[in-house]
Amino acid sequence: MNTDFTFKISRSIFDENYNPSENTRITTNFANLARGKNRQENLRNTLVMIDNRFNTLAHWDNPKGDRYSVELEIISVEMSIADNADAFPAIEILKTNIIDKKTNERLEGIVGNNFSSYVRDYDFSVLLLDHNKNQPEFSIPDSFGELHGNIFKHFVQSTEYKKSFNKPPVICLSISNKNNYEQTGNRHPVLGIEYQQHGSSLTEKYFNKMGLRVRYFMPKNSVAPLAFYFSGDLLSDYTDLELIGTISTMETFQKIYRPEIYNANSAAGQYFQPNLNHQDHSLTKIVYDREERSQLAIEQGKFTEEHFIKPYKHILEQWSAQYAI
Repeated sequence: MNTDFTFKISRSIFDENYNPSENTRITTNFANLARGKNRQENLRNTLVMIDNRFNTLAHWDNPKGDRYSVELEIISVEMSIADNADAFPAIEILKTNIIDKKTNERLEGIVGNNFSSYVRDYDFSVLLLDHNKNQPEFSIPDSFGELHGNIFKHFVQSTEYKKSFNKPPVICLSISNKNNYEQTGNRHPVLGIEYQQHGSSLTEKYFNKMGLRVRYFMPKNSVAPLAFYFSGDLLSDYTDLELIGTISTMETFQKIYRPEIYNANSAAGQYFQPNLNHQDHSLTKIVYDREERSQLAIEQGKFTEEHFIKPYKHILEQWSAQYAI
């Protein structure tokens, strides 16, 4: 039996006319914005925020602050097990492209940015919750995240990925609200002040199994550090404009989704403890229902269990056990 996975990549433009496809995780940041009566206003305001932040960071040879615009592509990845006809919507990520209006060039940006995965929904919203039901202390199941990590690594090493993208992905996330962060004294001209995390988070361990490690940076005029997950050398593998594309995109999303941390009215200092109950923050004009998003993650995790984990359990376990980096 051939138990290898194959991938199919499709692209769609994320703009003010974007409508999520039926296979898109509705908890995904960009999809969540495109719902409800304010959908087009949400999308338009988000894109303006991204462009403004990009031009603030890319200020050289940009006297009016309007030289650049960011174009976002949604990269949807379907996965097929070779002996089965049905494809499963495995991964969705964002790719930035940078429009230089002065030179009329379209520059490639970084792929990754936001990261969405049905299998991750299953791991965190079904498997982890079920494992800890009626348990006196929180614990992590054996092999937690290994299947998901192997799928991700297999995708990044696949012919399909290498044909489509010329650099490894960078995933940019919010920092953990359960840990403390301290400035290291290192400062990058674009990424800003580097922080180190005291201890480790479950997210960090999970992404390590995807072949990614993390560094934390707070860009200029930001109020909290972002977590950058990468596989190569974050500081030398990417150009300044590529990094600015990721910062402007993901900081904008975090201002919308975690305003208590990323739209706070005072910036993180030498030591920083994020707090989702922090009251001294500003809200954007963009409507977002965080509680609904958590409920939908559970629904999508159960969908994954029913349509992917259970039907192919033996095949998935065999493949993951035999998978070699």
